Amino acid sequence: MEDIIIIGAGAVGCFIARSLSRYELSTLVIEKENDVGDVTSMANSAIAHSGYDPVPGSNKAKFNVLGNRMMKEVCQDLDVAYEECGTLTVAIYDSQLPMLDELLERAKENGVPAKILTAEEVKAMEPNINPEVKGALLCPTGGIVNPFELTAHAMENACDNGVKLHLGEEVTDIKAENDHFLVKTTKGNYEAKIVINAAGLHSDDIAKMIEPISWTIHPRKGEYYVLNHYAKGLVNHVLFPLPSEKGKGILVTMTTSGNYLVGPSSEFVDDKEDLSTDTLTLANVKEQAKMLVPNIPFPEQIRCYAGLRSTPSTHDFIIEPSKAYESFINVAGIESPGLVSSPAIGEYVAKDLVGKLLPLKEKSDYQKTIRPYCHPQKMSVAERNALIAKDPRYGEIICDCEKVSIGEIEDVLSRSVPAKTVKAVKKRTRAGFGKCQGGFCQPKVINLLAKHYGISPIEVLYDKDDSQIVKEEVKKEA
Repeated sequence: MEDIIIIGAGAVGCFIARSLSRYELSTLVIEKENDVGDVTSMANSAIAHSGYDPVPGSNKAKFNVLGNRMMKEVCQDLDVAYEECGTLTVAIYDSQLPMLDELLERAKENGVPAKILTAEEVKAMEPNINPEVKGALLCPTGGIVNPFELTAHAMENACDNGVKLHLGEEVTDIKAENDHFLVKTTKGNYEAKIVINAAGLHSDDIAKMIEPISWTIHPRKGEYYVLNHYAKGLVNHVLFPLPSEKGKGILVTMTTSGNYLVGPSSEFVDDKEDLSTDTLTLANVKEQAKMLVPNIPFPEQIRCYAGLRSTPSTHDFIIEPSKAYESFINVAGIESPGLVSSPAIGEYVAKDLVGKLLPLKEKSDYQKTIRPYCHPQKMSVAERNALIAKDPRYGEIICDCEKVSIGEIEDVLSRSVPAKTVKAVKKRTRAGFGKCQGGFCQPKVINLLAKHYGISPIEVLYDKDDSQIVKEEVKKEA
């Protein structure tokens, strides 16, 4: 029997696992996708929100601010790309200036550093901003983070410290027994003293397996443009319009990889698997974004994508035991600002909720850091030449667009969290994220995965089950 089963390996599930891995507990994470962070934690704005926007006193405000304060150290420990570049929430019309004052007061209530800038100050910081700008709220503690690394490296740290991870396994039923739960999946049955429901879009479906619930999760789709990393300086901060009932609005931001994101839209959908994009929505995203930065170079677009946010009917994060069972903990409705909140949520669930139910004895050999990754592109020419002389694999480039080497991919494949699919390798290394979107490097990645796992290229998946890229051999040896 496990002490704890966590259902879901998005950012929240991974950070709960990391926090629990500090203690002498038996923890199993079950994830229905073939990789960690493969749904909401993958397709988002990649922002470490400062915390000025959530309603004071809400769970969103509490965990956003705490998570933001933790982010720098967390990213250092987990070797995650992070930049505290600051955010600007922009007023384009005179009529919007009073809302900046309201947001400033909210920031003060939430304990977030912020100040209002004049139009001239904004233009000096952002040369490409709409010249009609009237002012902005600057929050210097906001930033950008690599969401793929944040999630995968948190789980890697958890697994390095003894947490077990089952991928490609869907929970189908949960039964409450006398002093534990029986969790049934598509691949087996497991028992645990505590179950933590961090199933994202499907957290309400999981919660209903135990008892009737008063809340629901309604997926909210956001569609984005991705621009190539063609040049620095299009924007120097994360640029937001003023928020509305639909959320923080259509933003323009750089990413830790040097690309730019434009979006997202915000529309409720009924299908929790609907990741489609459409022309009219994207056209609206483009027009709204031009209100912030008129000269966005959309010809530099390399792809569009959509993500789904787990919007709860409560309008706030749900982080509490179920009504019937104290040892069944729901961590649900973690929409924006969930990414930045996840380290703080992980600590709270481990210490405050699990800690009430089980003794928390810290491991003597716990390691809060992971084995550092090799980052050739951050090296000088001399350092990189020395690395290649020592290990020639780092001189064999697989992805020309992103300059990813065989050495970097094989390093990822040697880690405690398996990268079993082409998409998993893409998220970990950026091979396939460039201008050609994998058109040249994908066959090489398939062959590396096939070799590493001792399978045929025909068996290698792009992402989900039945997503093979290679259909059959067309040339056989005599």
